This record gives sequence, structure tokens and C-alpha cells, in this order.
Amino acid sequence: MALITYHCEQRIGYITLNRPEKRNALNSEMVTELKAAFKQADDDPNCKVIVLKAIGQAFSAGADLGYLQTLQQNTFEENYADSTHLKELFEQIYFHNKVVIAQVEGHAIAGGCGLATVCDFVYSVPDAMFGYTEVKIGFVPAIVMFFLLRKINEKRAKDLLLSGRLISANQAAEMELINHVISADEISNAVEGFATQLIEQCSADSLQLTKRMIGEIQTLPPQAALDYAAKSNAGARETADCKKGIAAFLNKEKINW
Repeated sequence: MALITYHCEQRIGYITLNRPEKRNALNSEMVTELKAAFKQADDDPNCKVIVLKAIGQAFSAGADLGYLQTLQQNTFEENYADSTHLKELFEQIYFHNKVVIAQVEGHAIAGGCGLATVCDFVYSVPDAMFGYTEVKIGFVPAIVMFFLLRKINEKRAKDLLLSGRLISANQAAEMELINHVISADEISNAVEGFATQLIEQCSADSLQLTKRMIGEIQTLPPQAALDYAAKSNAGARETADCKKGIAAFLNKEKINW
């Protein structure tokens, strides 16, 4: 049985974690399948927005502890390769060409919380708990740290990463870790509605360029960042989408994105 499934419907690509018997815990095979699914969504011309969700009671319980135990027999080089494997997944999602929305309907813990963190938007049910619990088992929340510090401030990141505590969905929203808390019977419609809004109202080229800029511009010195922004502004004016959008606006026509 596939650990990850992908299908596209109404221009929304659904990537689903499908290991409910293990609370969707991550191992090397699951990470491989996730990377393949995100690549498939990137290559799918019918997919404009991606929704990441899960089957079962948990969104993801993080790393498979049995799998982690086997890794203790590895050399540093072998463990570095495995760690790089997860790093590549998080990087792939964060810098993906398409907007990624996490639909969290169960607990997102440790690596599972990291998986939600790297998505562009996070919708959660009220009962879900979030947390980076690595320090409680002698591990370290290393890879997600890079992305978390971009998402929330250092004070809040230290609170979560150093304590390893779990927080409720409402607390996660207050800390700006997630975007919206929606009841279990409404979350699917809410996520679909927001994805549809992006699909119908926004240019795919503009979404891709804007997302890429958000990811890249923060690493640049001020003058280099501003020059990058100016060049992106100039380049966007030459795109077919920009010409189409401005013409439709001036002619008071509805834009069909």
C-alpha cells in the first residue's frame, strides 16, 4: 500500500499521508514518496494549488522512533545522508512552485509539526496539538528551526523548541504558527474554498514568483534585496499573465486564470 497518495481535482492537488496505523510517522520511504508526490504536483499542469492532508487520527507523529533506533547503528555519513533526505523534503515544500496548504485534522508533533510549518498556510481542527518535542527524547529540532525562525519570532521559537511543550491549535494560531482553526466538519470545505479562491483570483505565475521572492529575499543584504525586487518587478511586467491581467482590468473584463 502506498504511504502517500496524490490526486488532482478541480485544479487542487491533494497529497495525503497514508500510514494511519503508525500515526503517519515519517521514515525514509515515506519521505521518498512525499518528495515524489510534490514533484508530481509540480509537473501536473492541471494542479495549481496543493493541499497536504492525512488519513487517520494524527496528521503526523513525527519521525518513526523504531526507524530512528535503527539509525543509531549508522555511521555519521549515513545519518547525514538520511538527515539531508528530510532537509530536501522541507526545502522542496517551502520553495515549491505552487502554494501548499496544510489541512491538519490531528496532532502534528515533532517532524510532523515541521511538515506543517514549511507549508504556506495551515488550517487546523481545534483538537489538534502542535509541538517540537525532540528535546524530550534527547534529539534536536534541527532542520525545522531554519523555517520556524522565518515564520515566528525568536522568543516564540525558543519557547517551543527548548521546552518541547505541546500547544493547542488556538495557541498555535495566537503564536502565528498556523493560520486558521476550523471545526472538523467544516475544515475540508474551508480549505477547498480558500484553494479555489487562489485558483480563480490569482495568476499562477504571480503566485510562483511572489512565493519564490518571499523565500529568497530574506537572505539578501538590503541593497541586494531591493535590486532583486526591482528586477522581479520589471520581469513580471513582461509576462503574459501581467499583460492579460492589466488588459482585463482596463477593459473591465473578468480574468480567467
